[in-house]
Amino acid sequence: MAGHSHAANVKHRKNAVDAKRAKIFSKLARNIISAVRQGGSEMDTNLKLKYAIEKARAANMPKDNIQRAVKRGEGSKDGDDFEELVYEGYAPGGVALLITCLTDNRNRTAPDIKFALEKGGGNMGSTGSVSFMFDFRSIYVVDMTGEQGEDGFEGKPFDEEGLMEVGIEAGAEDVLVEGDVATVFAQATDFLAVKTALEEAGCVMLSAETGYVPQNTIVVEDKGDAGKILKLIDRLEDNEDVQNVYANYDIKDEWLEELSS
Repeated sequence: MAGHSHAANVKHRKNAVDAKRAKIFSKLARNIISAVRQGGSEMDTNLKLKYAIEKARAANMPKDNIQRAVKRGEGSKDGDDFEELVYEGYAPGGVALLITCLTDNRNRTAPDIKFALEKGGGNMGSTGSVSFMFDFRSIYVVDMTGEQGEDGFEGKPFDEEGLMEVGIEAGAEDVLVEGDVATVFAQATDFLAVKTALEEAGCVMLSAETGYVPQNTIVVEDKGDAGKILKLIDRLEDNEDVQNVYANYDIKDEWLEELSS
């Protein structure tokens, strides 16, 4: 399975993520608000809202923040009409990028994305230029040590064989172990069922989301290019309209750790 860097990237960039927690919560709240506007505030009948809230919980977003976002979505719709967009492009070294956005003004977002790409040594691609290289799947990053989660969840440690067994039993399609973290992949439509089964088995989640997984990766041979790629992704993620950036790079773990610190 392609996607070598996913778990390692989650682990090595955790400090940077923690520093940006307020911005991350703002984006998660926007996602919840949009879901409520589209399908109402009942999770039982609004699958998009259920996914948005599960993603927020996986990011340790406080319950009060989630409830406020739902209430805001139930309120006046004036000025908060969000639109989901996906932009495609390239980073240095020919690395493909898929950039998912949630915006209330595409005339602002598109030029901002194009400017960020060009400033970072990349370029905007046409629709369909890179999306065929990715599959939309459920992605769970698991802490193999089973250390206690921030929400007080008491997890269990797993070895590779044990996690493989639990993953298959939960309905996952593939498990990729990298040291003390692992990535579990499943069908996007099975997101909630597999997440629940993994948690009930004692897995501690570092992240849980539906997203794009590269079918194949590009090995980045030059450390300078690696730095440029990660810096460009950081610049894109700093944009309030950007929800996620997916890439098909394969960067050495030691470079990830050094460049992400």
